[in-house]
Amino acid sequence: METTVDARGLACPQPVINAKKALEKSETVVVIVDNRAAVENVTRMAEAAGCDVQREVKGDGTYITMRKGTATDESLHAAPVSCTMEPAAGPTVAVFSGSTMGRGDDGLGAVLVRSLLHTIAEAEPFPDVMVFFNSGVKLAVKGSEVLDDLKSLESRGVRILVCGTCLNYLNLEDSLGAGHISNMYEIKETLFAAGRLVQI
Repeated sequence: METTVDARGLACPQPVINAKKALEKSETVVVIVDNRAAVENVTRMAEAAGCDVQREVKGDGTYITMRKGTATDESLHAAPVSCTMEPAAGPTVAVFSGSTMGRGDDGLGAVLVRSLLHTIAEAEPFPDVMVFFNSGVKLAVKGSEVLDDLKSLESRGVRILVCGTCLNYLNLEDSLGAGHISNMYEIKETLFAAGRLVQI
């Protein structure tokens, strides 16, 4: 069965997310993209999954055809398409200590953290716990641009811990929109019990 994914006009990383979801259900997927970054990212994802990849540039975009189990490298034939990581000894904990991602331009950092949280919410595996402290608590309050993604993760069983001291310090204690107000003891216990700790 062949599936076509029209990813034109979608911001990174949505073309990869949509392509990966389609590839989990179909043997052959054709992804239509309209920018170089999407072409490279979708192609790299498909090749890493062991697919044969062909690209064709047309007037309305680049058509990337991915076929499972047809890569020329024999070692890839046996590799199934998977969106999961090997389980860790303990829970996977993602820590957000700021409301932006990376150092440098805060505007860009805000775009990046929104993109990351949307990607986390759209593509398994999900973290077991997400911890927000310092200015990171701003991501979990009412009016946050990522609140829908956090609520979606919470509905899937992801525990969201939001530092109460930080909310109080920033006068946001009445604005919590996702997760529950936590304390440093609970946060410490969560961090020390983590099998995989991801610091954003």
